[in-house]
Amino acid sequence: MLQNFLLNILLTFIWVALTGQLDYTNFLFGYVLGFFILWMVNRSVKASTEYFYRVPKIIAFVFLFLYDLLKANFEVMKDVITPNYNMKPGIVKYEMKSKTDFEITMLANLVALTPGTLVIDLSKNKKYMYIHAMYLTDIDDFKHKIDIRIEKKLLEIIR
Repeated sequence: MLQNFLLNILLTFIWVALTGQLDYTNFLFGYVLGFFILWMVNRSVKASTEYFYRVPKIIAFVFLFLYDLLKANFEVMKDVITPNYNMKPGIVKYEMKSKTDFEITMLANLVALTPGTLVIDLSKNKKYMYIHAMYLTDIDDFKHKIDIRIEKKLLEIIR
């Protein structure tokens, strides 16, 4: 997988050098073009297809996380601007499916980056994460959103 990624970056830089324009859109277009070329060349080789399935999942996850991030920002902003007090704070004990330290760290960072949530602690056996939420109306729904929208997709990318 690393080999395909490095080849893709190399093709991207070749594209940028050939066009003579060093900007974000040209770099992104070169990356997509290199990805497509590598996919066409390697589609018959079973061993190297993992890269071509993982990159679209990463891109989809980034957009999903950005959507959740913006939604949470607007919710917090609305609560700060309006005179109403809409917060329903609470602490949730979330059972993680993440096992390694890297997976747990990535999950904790993604949860903590979202406005209105904060990771407080991990259990000693690294099975539970304690999360403070500003807007906790339904505990099961909150756990389900973390499970489906963050952890499941994160583990698909990492594993």
